[in-house]
Amino acid sequence: MDERNVGAGRSRLATLALAAIGVVYGDIGTSPLYALQAAFSGRHGIPATADNVYGIISLVFWSLMFVVSFKYVAFILRADNKGEGGILSLMTLAQRGLRPASQLRWAVLALGVFGAGMFYGDSVITPAVSVLSAVEGLEVLRPSLAEWVLPITLLVLIALFVAQRLGSERVGAVFGPVMMVWFASIAVFGVLEMLHDPAILGAVNPMHAVHFFVANRFIAFVALGAVVLSLTGAEALYADMGHFGKQPIRLAWFGFVLPALILNYFGQGALLLRHPEAADNPFYLLLPHWALVPMILLATVATVIASQAVISGAYSMTREAIQLGLFPRSPVVHTSDERSGQIYMPLVNWGLLAAVLAAVLGFESSSNLAAAYGIAVTGTMTITSILALIVARRLWGWPRSVVVVVGAVLLLVDVAFFGANALKIVHGGWFPLVIGGIVFVVMTTWRRGRQLLVAKLESGGLSLRGFIDSLAEFPPVRVAGTAVFLTAAREGVPNALLHNLKHNKVLHEINVILTVQTEETPRVEAERRLRLEPLGHGFYRMWLRYGFAEQPHVPKALTDCRWQGLGMDPMDTTYFLSQERVVASRQPGMATWRDNVFAFMARNASPLTDFFRLPRNRIVELGAQVEI
Repeated sequence: MDERNVGAGRSRLATLALAAIGVVYGDIGTSPLYALQAAFSGRHGIPATADNVYGIISLVFWSLMFVVSFKYVAFILRADNKGEGGILSLMTLAQRGLRPASQLRWAVLALGVFGAGMFYGDSVITPAVSVLSAVEGLEVLRPSLAEWVLPITLLVLIALFVAQRLGSERVGAVFGPVMMVWFASIAVFGVLEMLHDPAILGAVNPMHAVHFFVANRFIAFVALGAVVLSLTGAEALYADMGHFGKQPIRLAWFGFVLPALILNYFGQGALLLRHPEAADNPFYLLLPHWALVPMILLATVATVIASQAVISGAYSMTREAIQLGLFPRSPVVHTSDERSGQIYMPLVNWGLLAAVLAAVLGFESSSNLAAAYGIAVTGTMTITSILALIVARRLWGWPRSVVVVVGAVLLLVDVAFFGANALKIVHGGWFPLVIGGIVFVVMTTWRRGRQLLVAKLESGGLSLRGFIDSLAEFPPVRVAGTAVFLTAAREGVPNALLHNLKHNKVLHEINVILTVQTEETPRVEAERRLRLEPLGHGFYRMWLRYGFAEQPHVPKALTDCRWQGLGMDPMDTTYFLSQERVVASRQPGMATWRDNVFAFMARNASPLTDFFRLPRNRIVELGAQVEI
């Protein structure tokens, strides 16, 4: 029995590791398509001399070992928020270690929100640069096909985003095997080239990287902007932890992905030692002519898979942001009946497609896009390090001296990479910064606007207990059934209840004042889901708690509360909502332009009926105008 359990456990581990190869490592797995090309060609390329090749390959090797293997796989993966990862999950974990009134909470929030903005920038640039670099193999196959690169790239990207509404469940099963073939192929071609010049293996010696910096100084610093492209997708290791777990991700990295990447990079290095002119596209020029067509096709499929991973990540992050009160409600379509994490968000999908197409048409080549790519990657990496250090100190209780030493090493590397890419801001690095800035403004404006709106509702509201006592003295007509009044205010009488009583002159037999709260944790245990407080005279105060990775389902939660003594018939329950029409004013709180932005977002947010999955035939909506 024990042997069968062990065998089943190993089988499941292998299955999850295979899936992780397909989903988690798609982005970093396609980096060999453009990383060394960006280092040795294009606007910021350096000459492909022997010393430079040894130096760059050494930098790539030790960057993979330090940033991915040590920082992410060994350190960052420890910061799991009940099994979940990602920048927003890490932000909530860091906030949990701070006092509620601490000034650092706002700084942590700002870092997390801007990091999320950088992730959206990554979600735009990854599909653009990955697919474009794959299709550019046509130029190597036949230079006359160069004019078809952009049209084919655009068609592939449009097809990718159009197919999102079908969900990733059907194609997800082939992600792992396809990427296994991809990694095995790039490893084999790398080894075949190294057989011609095994001396490239000497780049494992870090002194080559040191000599490269001593000899080139500022140029070497600029070259870090290309080296960091070999690390694109490292953040996915942490973001996808909730889907696969730490052990499968670590097994896939050390057992398969890392060796394949190293072998291919060293193979490209060996090619450049023999043929420096191959710097224009060392990945495809590494291949024998007969392998070009199959590898172009395989690379295109691999880049689509890599793009799928970041697109799905953008959906998940947006849903988390909505739950955390950082983004307006948006339609969420569940594409799987079995896995709640598989979702499709139309608004996010078409917004990403528009931005991706603009990036491809604006930058025109993968080498131009590479300049924009680095800022998004290094910005997110730096913020992740800072938040993880806060968690290590505040939650794990690491000694201050250890946090300082580890933090100094991590941030020295992150800031160096970020600084090298900051030099490219005028050459495209501004693009992800603009995306991050827009997301930051949207998220902070929505959060602050919601705070002002709730404060306005609470300040003008009646005391709930006093209201109930007055109804006991002057009872209105009561009708059978249950009325559920949804409100974001923690205190006071909901506007919908007052309007119903004023216009309809009746009260239901059972009246539930319901507030849905989002916790700073991915999921809430079943026993903590619902809190019910009887107020007397047929009134109840109810709180529903959900984690930021969960989708609220109010009718189901209310059905489950029967065991608490509240007899509710779902067919005899009416939901009352107060739809506040927000109007910008000159009252203190936010700048007028931000008031207008919040009012616009509030008008166009997805209805609460869809977000809370309320039955449409049992809803009464009552409007009210609120100035902020």
